[in-house]
Amino acid sequence: MRTTTLVRPSYAEKFRCVGPECLDSCCVGWRVDLDQATYAKYRALPPGPLRAKMDAHLIAASTPLPGAKPGACGHIRADDSGRCPFHTAEQLCQIQIELGPEALSETCATFPRTTFLIDKLADRTLTLSCPEAARLVLLDPNLLDPNRLGSETEPAPSFSWDDEAEGPASLRAHFWALREFSVELMRNRKYPLWQRLFLLGSFARRLDALVDEDRVSSFPALLRQFSAAVASGALRGSIESIPADVPLQLEMVMELVKLRAGSLTANDRLEQTLSAFTKGIGADAGLDRDAQCDRYADAYKRFYRPFFLRHPYILENLLINSIFRRLFPLGPSLFDAAARPQPGREFTLLAVEFSLIKGLLIGVAGANRNGFSTAHVLHTVQTATKTFEHSTGFLPRAQRLLADRCLDNARGVTLLIRN
Repeated sequence: MRTTTLVRPSYAEKFRCVGPECLDSCCVGWRVDLDQATYAKYRALPPGPLRAKMDAHLIAASTPLPGAKPGACGHIRADDSGRCPFHTAEQLCQIQIELGPEALSETCATFPRTTFLIDKLADRTLTLSCPEAARLVLLDPNLLDPNRLGSETEPAPSFSWDDEAEGPASLRAHFWALREFSVELMRNRKYPLWQRLFLLGSFARRLDALVDEDRVSSFPALLRQFSAAVASGALRGSIESIPADVPLQLEMVMELVKLRAGSLTANDRLEQTLSAFTKGIGADAGLDRDAQCDRYADAYKRFYRPFFLRHPYILENLLINSIFRRLFPLGPSLFDAAARPQPGREFTLLAVEFSLIKGLLIGVAGANRNGFSTAHVLHTVQTATKTFEHSTGFLPRAQRLLADRCLDNARGVTLLIRN
């Protein structure tokens, strides 16, 4: 018999907006979608300055908005700088000031929180595109302390099941066991972090095989056998046989940045991150690609790696938060019984996000050398998340880029995450 804990994040409950003290603004850089009730409320405001500004900036959606939540029927048009027109010079919301917090749209009222209802349980996570959320998640060495799972007032539930018997013929029925395994693997420091990711990818591809071959009922056996292999270290040999490929890794990081950053309106935080990255690899000094690779490898060895050996929980927390937010390894198929789960694809998307952030961090570490600090990590992760995660087309385009380079496979993804 196996006991599975329903691992749920509790840290979202601790989030509090810091308002004008925030280092960035959630009112700048992306579209503010409006649910139908909020849109109608704004259109029904009495005549006056606020109503006039609403009439000038509210846009009805004639077709479904790309990446919008179900029910979104319009959005607030940003100004030429990408800023919400209701964002004041004091970094406060004019709508909230004049109408109260109850007048905010669901998007504005809940950000940076995301809530999923899974088996009648509210699963709340945070997006790290908010500086305060990034600080709260990344810098907590006890993010998933067993005493803090579930909610602060309700202990995490668990259930027992027979892992030697055949299970249901749906991966959705095994979601909590899949989550528990994934999170425990990311916290298993017997393996370097890149090896943990390799193992997670291998597990996801084996899940793909179960789905493709209609053998999902044998999931309990797979989980038992793979868990035993991880515990024994039996897979170490095959993992370590895959070499590092610094030129490929650096090239892909730069290509991924180009996929998204080239289409954005310039902003100070993104420019600071990219400037530090190019300085760290010597691109600003006109070094050729071979010399840039040498700088990148040196930055990893001398500054990035020692820092994260001292603070191993930071990148673990980054990945664990992604597992929660992405509903890994089932993704949106968790809520769509007609959709075919694609665990391998979900892992590739997870790995792309991580490899991009890791690559930027290596360059930033090289630029700051011995002064590389948690402040640089928070700045880089928050800026990268805001730039890339909130682009509805970025991850699919990134996946196509990998496919074009024949890297959308176990070996290819490993080359992106191994140094």
